[in-house]
Amino acid sequence: MITGDLIDRRNTNIEAAEKFMREVVKVAPTYYVSGNHEQLSGLYTTLKRKLEVLNVNIMDNSYAVIEKKGGRIGLLGLADPAVHQSEESYLWDDGSRYVEAELKNLLDGIDTKFNILLSHRPELFELYSDLQIDLVFSGHAHGGQIRLPFIGGLIAPNQGLFPQYTAGVYSSGATSMVVSRGLGNSIFPVRVFNRPELVVVTLKKA
Repeated sequence: MITGDLIDRRNTNIEAAEKFMREVVKVAPTYYVSGNHEQLSGLYTTLKRKLEVLNVNIMDNSYAVIEKKGGRIGLLGLADPAVHQSEESYLWDDGSRYVEAELKNLLDGIDTKFNILLSHRPELFELYSDLQIDLVFSGHAHGGQIRLPFIGGLIAPNQGLFPQYTAGVYSSGATSMVVSRGLGNSIFPVRVFNRPELVVVTLKKA
């Protein structure tokens, strides 16, 4: 599950992204949604073509069913709200109306009892919980970039200083959200007490 920002719009290297994904798809079926960097890069169409050749499942605003050992899991994906935002507005527009509308559209008529959402933006966790999504995978926060002992992340896009959702597992009602610190950097090229990570989650039947 890859939840966006596979490239950096300020220093885009599609060849590096393609090389990484070529190795990832050897490990397991790969599902992907866009982040704000893809949507604002002007190169997302080119990137998508390369991912499709590698058989990456692009889940922007779509729904699929994963079946295993008689069990069925719904997988929902959201294109990042930056698809409708500009470089100037994406940090200030939370995208909640767009996300709510797209999620309600995806949820309408689905027949899976357990549903996973891939969505780049963790700051919309309350919305995901209100719509009773079972499990959310997210990113965007870069782990807070600088992590302070006993405090956590220092700053994150769309959350500002001392953000609430930067890394780990968060729960609200029946909804859990896993936020990855990710592997790379953005405009600020240094991580402090914030190691890159790949997250492994094991689902167990109740």
